[in-house]
Amino acid sequence: MASTWGENIKLSIFGGSHTEAIGVVLDNLPPNEKIDMEKIRVQMARRAPGKDKTATTRLEADEPQVLSGLFNGVTTGAPLAAIIANTNTRSKDYSDLKIHPRPGHADYTASVRYDGANDIRGGGHFSGRLTACLVFAGAVCRQILERRGITIGAHAYAVGSAKDTPFDPVNVSKDDLNALNTRFFAVNSPKAEEKMRAEIEAARLDADSIGGIIECAAVGVPAGIGSPMFGGIENVFASILYGIPAVKGVEFGAGFDVACMRGSENNDAFYYDENGLVRTKTNNAGGILGGITTGMPILFRIAVKPTPSIGREQHTVDLTTKTNADLTIHGRHDPCIVPRAIPVAEAAAALALMDLLR
Repeated sequence: MASTWGENIKLSIFGGSHTEAIGVVLDNLPPNEKIDMEKIRVQMARRAPGKDKTATTRLEADEPQVLSGLFNGVTTGAPLAAIIANTNTRSKDYSDLKIHPRPGHADYTASVRYDGANDIRGGGHFSGRLTACLVFAGAVCRQILERRGITIGAHAYAVGSAKDTPFDPVNVSKDDLNALNTRFFAVNSPKAEEKMRAEIEAARLDADSIGGIIECAAVGVPAGIGSPMFGGIENVFASILYGIPAVKGVEFGAGFDVACMRGSENNDAFYYDENGLVRTKTNNAGGILGGITTGMPILFRIAVKPTPSIGREQHTVDLTTKTNADLTIHGRHDPCIVPRAIPVAEAAAALALMDLLR
């Protein structure tokens, strides 16, 4: 089982939902970069469980313990390693899942792939719990990127049928993103949040769950970053975004809407701005052409599936008797993953850009 990502920055994540701790190692960070642990805690708190009605009731402090790579508050150039304790586990809730795999989860496929040796407690290494490590690593990279003039922010674009005001793909600004990137349940419109919360609560009361879409932007990224074919911005971003459990789709700029456009509508016309920089009048490309940044905002959206663990009885199989069976899932689960996944999307974007710029 390999859980390593990156070409220039190497990210490795270990542990499981109910192991003693989960952990992360970041290799090849630049040395002498000041890292503010309080800013990291802000990001960790945005993702942490047990703090909102839209989230699981499992309460974890998510306080990272840095083991190496930081000294006197700055990166040393050595691998940066940290662990995050798991303190509120109830493994008995998952004792039946080796026999009765949960629909929508990796219980069955993991059992096949790893010959039944996989850790099923809380989903083991397949759990969204591991995204705490991703947020820690992204929070480190975000601080380094900010000193290079790059700002990242995201919001809940949709939950079910409720939609937020989208980013202006041309003019989204550093201030716009900074207004979002320290908030829980980040949205551009308070009315949208009310509607989204109502959708989540309706699903929860129905012993069900609901999915949504997260929109993320990065500004201040210079033109000329990335490579064609296999080393492009989309390639690198998608490779880590799909590492977030529950992500089922990624689109950049106008995304799938380009399929309904003509070239004259989709093409972003170039012009020189008042500072002599090449800009585009629209940003259907999402700030990327040929896998290389244009200097416009990088804009992408991810589709997040409904939480598979729901309170309703579902059909499954009995892997021991090889018969059909019914399953009622126990444990504590989010009725909607979207609010807590917003900082995870931002973290993934920060890691992708750090890897591309290193």
